[in-house]
Amino acid sequence: MKVADGGEEEGAEVGDDGFVADGDEVDLGGEVEGEDVGVEPPEGDGAVGGKGKEEAVGHGEEEGGVGVGEGPDYGRGGVWEADVVVDVEGGELGSDSLRRGGFLLPSQSCNLLKKPKTILHFLNIPSSSSSSSSTYPKNSIRCSSTSSLIPEILEEDEETLVLSQEDERPLSEIWREIQGCKDWDGLLDPMNSHLRREIIRYGEFSQACYDSFDFDPHSKYCGTCKYQGAHFFEKLDMQDKGYQISRYLYATSNINLPNFFQKSKLSSIWSMHANWMGYVAVATDEEEVKRLGRRDIVIAWRGTVTYLEWIYDLKDILCSANFTDDPSIKIESGFYDLYTKKEDSCKYCTFSAREQVLAEIKRLLDYYRGEELSITITGHSLGAALAVLSAYDIAEMGLNYMEEDGDHDNYRTKIPITVYSFGGPRVGNLKFKERCEELGVKVLRVINVHDKVPTVPGIIANEKFQFQKYIEETLSFPWSYAHVGVELALDHSQSPFLKPTSDLGCAHNLEAHLHLVDGYHGKGRRFCLATKRDIALVNKSCDFLRKEYGVPPQWRQDENKGMVRNGDGRWVLPERPRLDSHPEDTAHHLEQVLKIASNSQVEST
Repeated sequence: MKVADGGEEEGAEVGDDGFVADGDEVDLGGEVEGEDVGVEPPEGDGAVGGKGKEEAVGHGEEEGGVGVGEGPDYGRGGVWEADVVVDVEGGELGSDSLRRGGFLLPSQSCNLLKKPKTILHFLNIPSSSSSSSSTYPKNSIRCSSTSSLIPEILEEDEETLVLSQEDERPLSEIWREIQGCKDWDGLLDPMNSHLRREIIRYGEFSQACYDSFDFDPHSKYCGTCKYQGAHFFEKLDMQDKGYQISRYLYATSNINLPNFFQKSKLSSIWSMHANWMGYVAVATDEEEVKRLGRRDIVIAWRGTVTYLEWIYDLKDILCSANFTDDPSIKIESGFYDLYTKKEDSCKYCTFSAREQVLAEIKRLLDYYRGEELSITITGHSLGAALAVLSAYDIAEMGLNYMEEDGDHDNYRTKIPITVYSFGGPRVGNLKFKERCEELGVKVLRVINVHDKVPTVPGIIANEKFQFQKYIEETLSFPWSYAHVGVELALDHSQSPFLKPTSDLGCAHNLEAHLHLVDGYHGKGRRFCLATKRDIALVNKSCDFLRKEYGVPPQWRQDENKGMVRNGDGRWVLPERPRLDSHPEDTAHHLEQVLKIASNSQVEST
């Protein structure tokens, strides 16, 4: 490709496919000099208007002009990388400003800035009124990281150029910031590229709880995980994550949350009292550990399949947490029961969910003692409530402090605890929120502003109420709740891929949340997908995508509902290997946890 800096267009026009063939010339519509572009021309190689030949934009070859990138995969479905930032501030992109492999802008509407590296996303966004067409209009560039399902439905004025600044620093150097050590200050607006990927990554750990859970009431395995822990990530096509399951988590269903638990209609079932609640996993791939900058321990909690039914079960009554001597720290009683109750007659529930988590975290911290560690907890819906609750519990018990060389009096390393919460409700009162902050628990709450779950409980008195502290402490108001952490509020009406709907379940859907994170660039900025996350995932368990994408609703299901043919040619539901209940050393590590908690309380007095 060549770039002419004269006043006439010398290249061919854009063809029906929306592209111009390689080798065509592109006219800038004027001289490319420092005063025209808006900055002084830099000196040296690669300068605009200078003598350099290399990397003014991409890997240019033109002297005194703007080099046009010949980078990889800048056609369909790819991204285009450049070594300068081009910040668009108004102006239309005309036919002589856009070409395959790069872009050029009218001189009066762009600034050329040195570093940092950017990824430039060109995305044509269809409107709801568009009709199907097999061709692109002239001047359109199709270069996006969206699904191949995007139809060729474009309007002349709907070209979108989104510049998503790529943070060039390796994640291993800034992981503490990404995990919230500074409360994500400056990372959310605009959205930091590392943070976006980490939010989606942890959201996928949470989504794995849904994808692996057996919801079928006609199965004797209803309420459990479909896969053995050793094959969990492999079965979900997540083996590239670099994590391995450490243990599964269970909770007793003998509490007053009937719409949350899934039970089989059959008489002979895997357990009369237990439900699978999630898992603990740890980064074991050394390349992933190196990329992350630490060894990460993940706790993922299962949420709810039904939408609002479980909310109706909430008693909206606060009870003392009893994890500390301070009775003023209170938690919604339904969440507390789910986390702390156990059933001695069931081998899966002889330890409560709380005891299972604390014992396993203690075991892993002992095993990886001396390494750089992090504890990351994630969940959606009711699972988000359990994520916040368990994060508080681990910190309150002092488990995230590691003694050096076993000497309690020497320097202790504090392991960061981070929660990535999706569509979660309020968990406790204002005192609970304040205590989480004192303990250094970092919570990033991803919500959809149209979702009702984050608005409960605490409709009357919550963190938005000016006099909450007064009515809670002075009047002992029993229905005062407060969200914990930093909120990332997204709006599904900003996504052109989603249809208007009155279905509240769509607004609450986890895959929809991850889709919105992918397209969010900051307040007031156009929606544009920044990664290659497939939009078809949105319809995995709901009906939210516009019909023109041709993705059926609720498309994820087991082949033949798990039925297979046996040796006699008959269709049967095969037996599954029995899942492990609790590691044999659970009681031992739980005893160690109680000792640590006792010592922490003595020190605080």
